[in-house]
Amino acid sequence: MIELLRQRRSIRKYTAQAIEPGKLEILKEAVLRSPSSKNINPWEFIFVDDPALIAEMKNCKPHGVAPLTSAPLAVVVCGDENLNDVWVEDCSIASILLQLTAQSLDLGSCWIQVRERMHSETASSEKFIQNLFSIPENFRVLSIVTIGYPEKGREGKPFEELQFEKIRLNRF
Repeated sequence: MIELLRQRRSIRKYTAQAIEPGKLEILKEAVLRSPSSKNINPWEFIFVDDPALIAEMKNCKPHGVAPLTSAPLAVVVCGDENLNDVWVEDCSIASILLQLTAQSLDLGSCWIQVRERMHSETASSEKFIQNLFSIPENFRVLSIVTIGYPEKGREGKPFEELQFEKIRLNRF
């Protein structure tokens, strides 16, 4: 696990290479194995591989979203707020497990924040995605995770750049 964390970086440009069906199945299994509070599993996932839909998703933010320009796969992560009051946490865990599983399969990924972001001055990014995919109102959209083969490799963060001053022992 530590090697995956050492290597993982956000990837914003992908090659045109399609993700193999076997790897797609592993990604789907990974999100469904994600833990959730009280095992309620409030999350739902929309795996999007239609290039036209992915292109439209870019418009969820005013200046577009770079990773959606070349990603062959985008996963919309949403949760039913009526099922669990900690749907945000449950969906966050699923999003990062999706990213780490992608890394383990030699794929790159990027988390795109949707919740609490704006599409325009009057409409949220979340509402834009809900409308695009006909997501019911009670299913809140947390994130989009793009996945694909990286256009170029990125080195993991050097050990020397880790912020060890953020770790405290026994007290703040």
